Amino acid sequence: MHPILSRMHSFSSWTKSLLVVSPPRCLPVQKKSQSQPTSPLRRFPPTSWTTQVGLERSLFIPRLFFEQPFVPHKGPRCQKVATLSCPFRGRADRRGAREEIAKANVVCMVYDVTEESTIDKIRTKWIPMVNGGAEKCSRIPIILVGNKSDLQTGSSMETILPIMNQFSEIETCVECSAKNLKNISELFYYAQKAVLHPTAPLYDPEEKQLRPACTRALTRIFNMSDQDNNQILSDDELNYFQKSCFGNPLAPQALEDVKMVVWKNTTDGVQDNGLTLNGFLFLNTLFIQRGRHETTWTILRRFGYDDALELTDDYLCPLVRVPHDCSTELNHFAYQFLQRMFEKHDKDRDGALSPAELQSFFSVFPSVPWGPELYHTVCTTDKGLLSLHGFLCQWTLVAYLDVHRCLEHLGYLGYPIFSEQDSQVHAVTVTREKRIDLEKGQTHRNVFLCKVVGSRGCGKSAFLQAFLGKNVAAQSESKGKEVYYTINTIQVNGQEKYLILHEVDVDAEFAKASDASCDVACLLYDVTDHKSFNYCASVYKQHYLDGQIPCLFVATKADLPETSLPHGLSPAEFCHKHRLPPPFYFTCNGQGPPSPAIYAKLAAAATFPSVLFHSCLYSSLS
Repeated sequence: MHPILSRMHSFSSWTKSLLVVSPPRCLPVQKKSQSQPTSPLRRFPPTSWTTQVGLERSLFIPRLFFEQPFVPHKGPRCQKVATLSCPFRGRADRRGAREEIAKANVVCMVYDVTEESTIDKIRTKWIPMVNGGAEKCSRIPIILVGNKSDLQTGSSMETILPIMNQFSEIETCVECSAKNLKNISELFYYAQKAVLHPTAPLYDPEEKQLRPACTRALTRIFNMSDQDNNQILSDDELNYFQKSCFGNPLAPQALEDVKMVVWKNTTDGVQDNGLTLNGFLFLNTLFIQRGRHETTWTILRRFGYDDALELTDDYLCPLVRVPHDCSTELNHFAYQFLQRMFEKHDKDRDGALSPAELQSFFSVFPSVPWGPELYHTVCTTDKGLLSLHGFLCQWTLVAYLDVHRCLEHLGYLGYPIFSEQDSQVHAVTVTREKRIDLEKGQTHRNVFLCKVVGSRGCGKSAFLQAFLGKNVAAQSESKGKEVYYTINTIQVNGQEKYLILHEVDVDAEFAKASDASCDVACLLYDVTDHKSFNYCASVYKQHYLDGQIPCLFVATKADLPETSLPHGLSPAEFCHKHRLPPPFYFTCNGQGPPSPAIYAKLAAAATFPSVLFHSCLYSSLS
């Protein structure tokens, strides 16, 4: 029988392993700093050794390191992966053994191939000590090591096989000789492979099928790789997937061979000359069963998964630094990617996402992040569906308000993979400080925040919905959850800008000075209620009197008779005194869509925040 017996398949391609190990006394395992990304090529915690007296376990390590008998003080030769080996034996080492096993990621159990009693103790003593009472998914992987193979003519594999069948945590059995170096490198290869590419999270050997978490992860990867959303991976999609994960596309004949293997072994794995989800899952199951689970791990790690089959923080939340007074916007790479994603899920090609299509879009997310308020935050079609314009507006809003969540969402969509960039950070632009914009009198920003301030009942919510083209009648028909943000695009000097309206809660108002910060302030008052103007005047004098933030007073319900103030300055006189444009009269109670003129003025004021512009604006509006 072959001197190496793997649970899945015989040994293959071990020479590709980046395995160079140094003695523990020369190379302690370094603790990974928080700033370093997790890399399977640089992270290999301890290997524990359980041996029985007289089995020469002390010879394995020097033989592997130097391919010669142990010579004290000989220097290490270390590359890529550090392995800390902790040998122990007998009763004297029992307490130390338990401590080391608790730290270990893999345990090598050494037995004497010439003494069957040492094999029996694997079942009765050593495995219970290592994994006794542990749940299946949390058991430490074990490598069985049959030493002194140079002293026997036969093989111990037939005796070992029942033990491997009994204990699913046994990854491989290797017969070797520390005397003549037989299979020593292979032994350490399999020990490292058990940690770097563990079988347990992927495959249930008793059920002979992928574990549920692995199936979910691979299903998500399939759905992401299915770029035309037809539930089949075409040759082009398979080659893109292959190149993304492994660096090179498959040769045409190799591609046909893969599909032929799937076709012969499944009833529905190949359809329309492409690979279905079941075919994709079968292929990965086959890799694992043939001992090539590093292939599946390469796929999983390329798509951001860790050893627990969870998406890593490094993948989902790459570090992006946003200095004070700067903002975040999506760049053209992000908009191109998002448009492709929209078109992928717009199956009926009507230019809008139905609720079912939106659900399909979010199928690669752990949960749907957008609720019903979405349809009152962005523009929709006449049928109330999410248009491409509204879709991009919503992403722009998320990027501006919570860039970290935006990066996380782009990660779920596979932005780094399908945009061929290092991370989602390349999808975002961090603007320069607003202070510099004020000094120069212009800005390169494309997204602006307008805070809408006013007393209760003055029409703030209606003003926000009017920005989406809804008059009072349309708003009453589509009454839904109250929203505090709306976003739309506005043309400013021939350039498209995004304007975000944020309704300030009258009860919360501004707890601190920074709460009033924005690109432009819109102070709303009801022409039929003079107290509402007094409220706006008070807010202006308290938070905006310094002139750093452009302000516009807007008189709502302009279709109704205006009430005169009993005393003090009129709204027009107040604005004149403070060198502000006169109040802009607005109503959304007409027959058609509300006039967008006021929103254009707000966007223009945000785009040109200089004092010079304020005076020019005042002259033009007088």
